[in-house]
Amino acid sequence: MKKAWWKESVVYQIYPRSFKDSNGDGIGDLRGIIEKLDYLKFLGVDVLWLCPIYKSPNCDNGYDISDYKDIMDEFGTMEDFDELLFEAHKRGLKILMDLVVNHTSDEHIWFINSRKSKDNEYRDYYIWRKGKDGKEPNNWGSSFSGSAWEYDEATDMYYLHCFAKKQPDLNWENEKVRKEVQDIVKWWLDKGIDGFRMDVINMISKDQRFPDGIVPEGGLYGDMSPYVMNGPRVHEYLKELNEKVLSKYDIMTVGETPCVTPEIAIDYVGEDRNELNMVFSFEHMDIDKDVINLTKKPLDLVELKKIMSKWQKGMSDRGWNSLYWNNHDQPRVVSRFGNDTEYWDKSAKMLATCLHMQQGTPYIYQGEEIGMTNVRFQDIEDYRDIAVINGYNEEVIIKGRSHEQYMQYIYDFSRDNARTPMQWDDSDNGGFTTGKPWIKVNPNYTKINVAKQIGDKDSILNYYRRLIKLRKENEIIIYGDFELILPDDKNIFSYTRKLNDEMLLVICNFTSNNAEFSLPDNINYVNKNLLISNYDVANDDNIENFELRAYESRVYLLKV
Repeated sequence: MKKAWWKESVVYQIYPRSFKDSNGDGIGDLRGIIEKLDYLKFLGVDVLWLCPIYKSPNCDNGYDISDYKDIMDEFGTMEDFDELLFEAHKRGLKILMDLVVNHTSDEHIWFINSRKSKDNEYRDYYIWRKGKDGKEPNNWGSSFSGSAWEYDEATDMYYLHCFAKKQPDLNWENEKVRKEVQDIVKWWLDKGIDGFRMDVINMISKDQRFPDGIVPEGGLYGDMSPYVMNGPRVHEYLKELNEKVLSKYDIMTVGETPCVTPEIAIDYVGEDRNELNMVFSFEHMDIDKDVINLTKKPLDLVELKKIMSKWQKGMSDRGWNSLYWNNHDQPRVVSRFGNDTEYWDKSAKMLATCLHMQQGTPYIYQGEEIGMTNVRFQDIEDYRDIAVINGYNEEVIIKGRSHEQYMQYIYDFSRDNARTPMQWDDSDNGGFTTGKPWIKVNPNYTKINVAKQIGDKDSILNYYRRLIKLRKENEIIIYGDFELILPDDKNIFSYTRKLNDEMLLVICNFTSNNAEFSLPDNINYVNKNLLISNYDVANDDNIENFELRAYESRVYLLKV
């Protein structure tokens, strides 16, 4: 397996709006990130992934870009960014930018011109179609509820928006669009950034027939995903981008790719493919979500292990995994797969152990390292996520579902669970801002915050520091081969990693009950060393048969 710096790195994802506010306007900013670089260096991470900081009207919190070469006013200036880049590099921290080029804002100059007339030079920068029988061109539903088409009176046509109506999709069939994107990418790389996370990058090629999609049970619109995900020319476009720009720099690229399997992912990240370094898959993020009935299903650990193992084995020696439990679009993992009350500390550490010991590049989402939890706002007015607001209108107002049912669903799955401000200390607003925060702070900030954990050697924060340090000290954690053990055990997630004459044995109890562990007969070892555990454990404890406590995790390094 080829070695690379991005395989050996740990990434920390920053949602700038909620990370740290330096000027009291209630919105996180670039100077706030600069203030916290020493904390991030202390944590031990290598790469900082910044969610979009470009100029934007903020329909979707920065994922609707109006100028790719300027900074959002609330976040600061390009001079602030240049200082952030310099100060990060000075500390050995790399910067990963979020590249959003499936769509722009409708306030981007390209779209402003595109909608003026059918013969405007920017018309074909976007996807325009005539309606059918007085309706939309097809029945596709947007990812943010409602139709994926918006009527534009000026030219009596519809434009495609797979997300919000203020996020028109770019037409990658147009070579001029691809050249514009290449220019943007080169501009930022020449500035000195270290790579890109590419938003919904497998959606840039659409099926040009634009057929109707299947309407799911209880749905109002057709499913567009078979026609916009992993489209007919997506690999051609990414190879072109790689050949003309990306390959010229020593950078890291990770694509957000819904609806991929390991086999599909290899087409994006195979070492002979010359497209991307890795992708984010979502299979494990859909395991407990019932989108038809708007309910949360109990975690099926056997199924979760099957999915994670499939990706570990499927990418081994052919590509590279990205490892994550949390991001800006997902609920907090300690509330989701753990226990955020009685076993908050133990389950947060166990989940971290289970993920960080697998093969791939780990991603830590801000606040994950202190065990931040989901939030329960009482009023729908307290939520800021456009998906929540549009969803409430569609599910409660139009379909007639109960307010209580929808609120429980967003308590479990709202993206705002991840977007409440970072909890730095127990002062007002968790030390995030001296002003009124753009979204309310989770009320538990007085108990869960960085200041409370930083000096406590047994805290979740210092446990994450130990995991990151172990990764840097033990090559087996990065490059060792993965093998799932006890696949049918409903309580324990256990696996091995093997490299040369060493084996890593990882054992995690995913329940609040005690669970019996038995070492498989085919694992033989000469001696063992306990690397890390979230309970007090004696190094000479028996590992052949023992009882795991609630949410207990252990990692042993074995000589074999």
